[in-house]
This record gives sequence, structure tokens and C-alpha cells, in this order.
Amino acid sequence: MSSFQGIWVPLVTPFHNGAIDFVGLRRLVNHLLEKGVDGVIVCGTTGEPAAMGKHEQLAVLDAVLEQVPPHRVVMGLAGNNLTELLQFQSEILKRPVAGLLVPAPYYIRPSQAGLEGFFKTVADASSVPLILYDIPYRTGATFEQATLLNIVAHERIVAIKDCGGNLTNTLALIASGHVDVLCGEDNQIFSALCLGAKGAIAASAHVHPERFVTLFQQLRDHQLAQGRATFFELLPLIQSLFIEPNPAPVKTALALQGLIGDELRAPMQRSSEAMVARLKVVLAALNNR
Repeated sequence: MSSFQGIWVPLVTPFHNGAIDFVGLRRLVNHLLEKGVDGVIVCGTTGEPAAMGKHEQLAVLDAVLEQVPPHRVVMGLAGNNLTELLQFQSEILKRPVAGLLVPAPYYIRPSQAGLEGFFKTVADASSVPLILYDIPYRTGATFEQATLLNIVAHERIVAIKDCGGNLTNTLALIASGHVDVLCGEDNQIFSALCLGAKGAIAASAHVHPERFVTLFQQLRDHQLAQGRATFFELLPLIQSLFIEPNPAPVKTALALQGLIGDELRAPMQRSSEAMVARLKVVLAALNNR
């Protein structure tokens, strides 16, 4: 059983006039901690790391570690140049992080043997646990069930962020007992937790994080009816936050709450006017419950 359980938030990276907004970042992190989230992911997909330099990613990590205990901080590590990836990994590991969130190498679509070799190499080089990030619609790499089970047998790969969209694989991973499954598709949180997932890495949990924490606690404590009611209260928010590309709607919702500015880096675009209007209605409805 890993320490990566409960509700983890993959942090957005606030920007102001093109630069990282460290004041907004601190305000956001404090808010999430006060609301009881179990941990944060720095420079996951939601953090826009593909639009940031490595030095910027490390600066965000350092800023977060000034506020959050290391055992509650995971750093994203993605790339398809293995040599550069391992160099960046060594820089990250000079910091006291709890783990690394690692997707398959994107764009190149390696074979199943290539995927196994990649994760073995990264895990062997790591001094901290790894969370495998299975998200084929972003990486272009699809894991066969046998491949996944072989990979998670590695002693340092202790959890998986499950965005694979394959229920058979999800059930096999849960049944294996080798790895903790963390739901990565926010609209599946309720069903995943009921099946035996240990938590979620949920971008939606930036907004009213305390309700996501309550949802996890209710299902952990076998309060099924209460958990179902909480989930359906959150569902309009979850659905709205993914109508347009993540993290634009999340940043808009946070901006509407006064936590950060509503700014992304190109080629990502801010939410449309229709999305802003929709989020105002959804947030008002949640605030009245």
C-alpha cells in the first residue's frame, strides 16, 4: 500500500503577463491545504509543463516545497528523450519529493517491450516511488494488460494514475494488489472508488476541494448513499471543467473565485465567453448547496 491515497490535485501553474505568478501559486496552494487535500502534483498535464522550461518547472517545485510537506508533493516527469529525461530526473531528485508521476514517452509510440524497458530504466534510476500515468489519448501509447502488470511489479512503481479508459485493465490492476489505483478521469471518481481505487488525481478538485475530500471520506467509510449524493452535486462542475481543453476552464473557475489570474500560455487559449458564463452558473449553484 502506497502513501498516494485520497484526493491529490494536479496543480495549475498561475501566470501573469507571461511569467509564473508565484504569489498566485502560494495563494492557491494555501487554499488547497486548508481545504484538506492529501497532496499536490507539480507540473502534471494540468500544470502546462509542455509550455515551460525545465528551470521554470523546478522553480515551481521549489516554491511548492516551501509550503507543502515533501511527503505530500509529487513532481511530473515526462518526455521522449530518455537521456534528457534521466538528467531532469536527477535534478528533481535533489529535492525532497514524495514521488514522480511518469507517463509513457509521448508521440513515438514504442512497442510493449519498449514501454517496459522505459519504465524499468526510470524506476531503476529513481530514489523515490513512481506513479505510472496511463493516458493514451495524450501519449499515443496504449498499454496491454500484461505489460501494465509487468511494469507495476517493479518495487518502486507503487501507484497508477488511471486514465486508460479500459475497465478490464483497471480491474486487473486493482485485483493484482501490486499497485494502488488512483482515478485520473474525474467523472469516474465515484465508480473507481467503489471498485477499490485508493483515491484520485483530480483537476476538478481545485474547485471546492473540500467536497472532493468529503466524497473520498464518505466512500472510504462505506457511506454509499451520502457519497453518491456528494458526487452528483459535483458532477455538473466536473463535466463543465472538461468541455474545453484542460486547464482553461479550471483556471477560469479559480479566477472567478479570486485565487489566480485567468491566463494560459500559447497555444492554449482562455475559456470562451460561453464557458465563463456556464461556470458562473455552476459555481453559483454549488455555493447555494
